Amino acid sequence: MSVEQVDIKEVQKQISKIVDPEIGMPIVEMNLIDKLDIKDGEVDVEYHATTQYCPPVFALKISQDLRDGLLQVKGVKGVKVLVTGHYFADAINRQVNRPATGPETNPSDQAQASS
Repeated sequence: MSVEQVDIKEVQKQISKIVDPEIGMPIVEMNLIDKLDIKDGEVDVEYHATTQYCPPVFALKISQDLRDGLLQVKGVKGVKVLVTGHYFADAINRQVNRPATGPETNPSDQAQASS
């Protein structure tokens, strides 16, 4: 079984679309990306917050936008996003990287679907 190659230029293009919601500027232009690794369809990206006390809702939004955008790139099977230098980094990283739940794994969704 072959692994579809991930085009680094497409990954970079997708990252360049992510805008800091508080400042209104692309995070690439703000030099917030610290690390980008791609291996076997898995993308790991690490970035730092603009300040240690950046509002958590904005740091979470950036992390979610990175994850969601990168999952749209052809060949990407998984994404791990880490924010560093933020007082709430651990919670944000857990939230954005937790496995997705679907009706088959989330009992409350299953109950709603059967009613």
